[in-house]
Amino acid sequence: MDRQQSRKYPMSIGKKDTARLLIHHLSLGGGVDTVRRMFYVVVVSLVLCFLLLLPGEVSSPAGTALTSSGCDGRYIFVQELPARFNVDLLRNCCVFSRWAGDACHLADNGGFGRGLGGDWYATDQFTLELIFHSRMRQYECLTDDPDRAAAVFVPFYPGIEMGHHLWGSNVSVRDAAPLELAQWLRSRPEWTKMGGRDHFMVAGRITWDFRRWTEDGDWGSKLLLLPELKSMTTLIIESSPWHRNDMAIPYPTYFHPSTVAELTAWQNRVLKQSRPWLFSFAGAPRWRPPNSTASLRDLSIEQCRASARCKLLDCAGERAGSCFSPRRIMALFESSVFCLQPVGDSPTRRSTFDAMVAGCVPVFFHPGSAYTQYAWHLPRDYRRYSVFLPEEVVRQGNESIELALRKITAEEVAAMRKEVVGMLPRLVYGDRRRGAAEFDDAFDVAVEKVIERVQKQRKQITEGTADAVAEEKYTWKQSLVSTNLGEDEWDHYFSHWG
Repeated sequence: MDRQQSRKYPMSIGKKDTARLLIHHLSLGGGVDTVRRMFYVVVVSLVLCFLLLLPGEVSSPAGTALTSSGCDGRYIFVQELPARFNVDLLRNCCVFSRWAGDACHLADNGGFGRGLGGDWYATDQFTLELIFHSRMRQYECLTDDPDRAAAVFVPFYPGIEMGHHLWGSNVSVRDAAPLELAQWLRSRPEWTKMGGRDHFMVAGRITWDFRRWTEDGDWGSKLLLLPELKSMTTLIIESSPWHRNDMAIPYPTYFHPSTVAELTAWQNRVLKQSRPWLFSFAGAPRWRPPNSTASLRDLSIEQCRASARCKLLDCAGERAGSCFSPRRIMALFESSVFCLQPVGDSPTRRSTFDAMVAGCVPVFFHPGSAYTQYAWHLPRDYRRYSVFLPEEVVRQGNESIELALRKITAEEVAAMRKEVVGMLPRLVYGDRRRGAAEFDDAFDVAVEKVIERVQKQRKQITEGTADAVAEEKYTWKQSLVSTNLGEDEWDHYFSHWG
């Protein structure tokens, strides 16, 4: 039975359950006399006890039996980290982030946050570590044997840990947990197998929170700069364009469907949704020095406010609470044809994924906002699902955002929205607490890609071959439609970024 079949049709009971049923059946009677029945019980018991000692079945945490062949090459071994690296960090969630809207409920429902009804939760953008760990506990192919594992999962919560130390902590405090983790990993026998290259972890904050540029810098830790973490793969909500040890996967959204029916119902709804606004923006301007050039975010807000066809959800100052309201955010995006996604504090935005869940076509101004980030989850041909308005074109003022969007035909819009809605299974983190998986979601895609990545590195070690990409500075180009590593029209976007 292949993977899709095993998801649709639960596997039959395992050998232990079979043994119990047979023995129970015989002991109650099965058309034989008492003496013969007891003889059968003894013989069957001995045979089944022998069979139970044979390998070939593993039970997932949810209790679903899977055949060995169904999990071959897909087993994950989960490191049992000391509690100080994960669960202990959740004891003070209420001070997790000065920007979190509902911080005291971050860890509720496996990281989804406070329930809003049905498949909807007040999910914070920084809880990916909790969501991923919860899903990993329900992964169908876990193993207690590291030698059998295709990859090793390290359930550290670096974003939760760093959230407590981003402000007012010295570098020794910010680096303490990363250094302890590196030392702990080196001491484990599993580490020696591939020097950590088969290990992976998840970070729920952007890469720059873990790549402190200077030894005494006032922001972030040096987690992803440690030799051990350079060997591992880190799945993160925003990766570095110049390094290969972190890979971007989608931000968590508010939508966590558990069944295909729930997912399909939502997809049909947003496809048919009435959208009175041509475009919209949700956010607040960022501080900039006096007399400095306006950012793309500032320009987006200005042009939206000036247009009768744009809806603005202003999150500045006392209105900031509006942007922590899932209902207001989703209502805005569901009523919009296009959703502007200008660069903010960093190139990516959680808003991008909220907008796509709502069936709104994202508009990007910088290729680092999505195209060079989510290579495992988004199509290479970005024109299929989004609009790209080069930053320099908008700045020159020759054409407004509204005019550029109005030039896109209704047929083109319909095709892009259909593509966006069709991508949703790969962009959301489904709720697996209510039963077996019925569709591959963002978690499933990420795990499969990690396994492929480890297999590639294992093969390179065996064959003694080098990576095809000679320099990490070209990493961002691998996600583009063109794989040419020479000069590219987007080089200038990355020459000064960071």
